Parts: sequence; C-alpha cells; structure tokens
Amino acid sequence: MVYVNLLPLRPELASEAPYGAPQLDVPVLLNVNENPYQPSAEVVATIAADVAEAARSLNRYPDRDFLPLRADLATYLRRESEVELAPEQIWAANGSNEVMLHLLQAFGGPGRAAASFAPTYSMYPEYARDTHTRWVAGRREADFTLDPVVAAATIEAEQPAVILLASPNNPTGTALPLPTIEAVLDAASRVTVPDAPAGAGAVVVVDEAYAEFRRPGTPSALELLADHPNLAVTRTMSKAFTAAGLRLGYLAASAALVDALRVVRLPYHLSAVTQAAARAALKHTDVLLAQVDSLRAERDALVAWLRAQPGPDGTPLIVADTDANFALFGPFPDRGVIWRGLLDRGVLIREVGPPGWLRVSVGTPQEMQAFKDALAEVIGLGSRGGW
Repeated sequence: MVYVNLLPLRPELASEAPYGAPQLDVPVLLNVNENPYQPSAEVVATIAADVAEAARSLNRYPDRDFLPLRADLATYLRRESEVELAPEQIWAANGSNEVMLHLLQAFGGPGRAAASFAPTYSMYPEYARDTHTRWVAGRREADFTLDPVVAAATIEAEQPAVILLASPNNPTGTALPLPTIEAVLDAASRVTVPDAPAGAGAVVVVDEAYAEFRRPGTPSALELLADHPNLAVTRTMSKAFTAAGLRLGYLAASAALVDALRVVRLPYHLSAVTQAAARAALKHTDVLLAQVDSLRAERDALVAWLRAQPGPDGTPLIVADTDANFALFGPFPDRGVIWRGLLDRGVLIREVGPPGWLRVSVGTPQEMQAFKDALAEVIGLGSRGGW
C-alpha cells in the first residue's frame, strides 16, 4: 500500500475503494440479486455449440456493430413489452454497467451534471466520478416512491445533462409509474445543457435491470420511447436470463442516441464469444422466462412472510413494495448485528440502502427457507436481548 502514494493517481480517487459486494463462501448466497437457477442442460448445450462455432474465427476481430445480436434483442423486447424497435435502436455492452458508462461518456463530462434520486443504485455516482461529471442526489419519499413535483424541481434547480431513474429501483424494488417518468421527461426537455445545441434538453435513462420481475400490469418505460428521443431504457441478461457471468447489458433508444454511444465505445468492445453466447441464450427465452414466474411467486411469499415477523419494537417489519427479485426490509437499530447473525448461520444478504435496512435476494425455495429459519432465530435472540 505504501507504493500507492508514489503513483500519480487522480486526487478524487485517492480515498476510494473498488466497488463490490462481499464475495464469501457460504451455503446460501442472497446478496447480489443473482438468478439462483443454473442454465438448463439444453441452454448450456446451445451456448456451447454456438460459442464453439464462433471460436473458429477468433483470429479475426468480432463484429464491431453486432447487428444480428441487436436484432435478436429487439425481437425479444417486442415479445416482452410489445414495443416495436429496429436493431439500430438497440445498443449492448459488457453488462449494463458499461452501457451506463457509455451514456455518461457521451452526455456527461466536465461542466455537466448527472442526477438521480436516493436511495438508489450505488454505482451511479461512480459513473459520474469516472467521467468528471458533477453528481446530484435528489430525494425519494419515505416509502421510496418518487414525487414527480419534487423530481421536476430538482431537475429545474440542478440542470443535469443526464438523469438516471431505476425502475424497479435498486435497493428498494420500487417501480415508477409512467406518469412519473413522463414528468421527469418533461422537466428534462427544459434543461439547458452546457455546450449543447439550444433546446437539446437532458437525456433520461430508465434502468430496467429487473424489469422482467415486475408485477402484472406494471408498464415498461419502453412504451414511451417513440415520443421521447432523449429517453434510453437499459436492460440486462444477468437476472432473468440466468446469465450474470455472461456480462451482457443493453439499451433501447432512438437511433440517434445509439449512434452517439458508438462514438465513445472502445473498438470491438463486445467479444465474439459474448455475442454468440447471448444469442444462444435468447433462443431459450420461453424456458428462462418460465423461471421468472416462479421467482415472482417466491418473492411475493417472502414479502408476506417478512411483514409478519416482529421488528425491534414488537411491531411487524416494514418491507418495501417490490417489483424486483429482492426485498428491502427493516429497520433495525443495528443492521450489522442482523447481517452478522445471518452470516454466522450460513446466509449472506446485503447491508445496503438507508441506515437500518437490509436487502435479501430471492433464491430457491430451499434457500428461502434457510433464510427464514436463520432470520427468525436471529430476531428471536435480539428480542430476548433487548436489541
């Protein structure tokens, strides 16, 4: 560590630590919102065959613009959300993290700001930091919803070039109604972005990493794309498609917005192996989305169970309404005690969000039972000890 001081590190990075949730070897991993089900043998076989075919030409650089993959993703979104999109309206990268970084590289930067509304995904300010973009954190309400009037006022006051909205939100699971997103889009259209053409307005990004888990009747921001050229909706294959290890994120937007991202992406950023594996997984959409249905049911049962458990003051725990594959619950006087008690019993969840709250991912029925048993025991001990 002493040698770090001899490096010409950017000053704003000097006290920073790398992002990352704990990676611990315990029996029940429920801390990073992964899909708990491994790909089926059929899915694995298709991926293996298609990657083997792609490997025949690994001496060549991959398809730089990967239009076949973008066409497959457009076909999937047409099925999933009934929104017609051209392949040129899709962009993809190594996880939605890289997609977000492309957005900040293209539309953020020195002299510009990016805004979101806390609590939300903890990587957002890091995208801003890494692109020298000023970070603005507005507020959510006590129930983690977003008041459109408050959001519009924040946008008017701060004039951000990029506005990041997660729906469902991480770590709360809260989905945004379309009228709220439309209010943000309206406010964004009146933003004056430094060094941008007059009337350009801000870019609004709706991060739908957990969209496939939303409850029936909950709309997608994809429905707003046709009328809003400054809107981008991001998705990922990490969750619903059991492909966190694949690292494939993507967005849908106007073709002009996508073309702007092509300017800042690194050459050949998406490997031939990644492209082949992603297209192979998309061939099994039916099977993979059927697992999403079971995870939704498991989530709803988990939320109901948590809401029946006693909190520190004897009243039931509070659980945020969730349209994702996780639940935020609490509050506890010292959430670290609960987290450690669960870890001691072989269950890893996440200390994240507002003070006192914890987040648990939805796992298999067996994993959920292990979590419930461990939490009931830890809460029982805390109650007898007066917390």
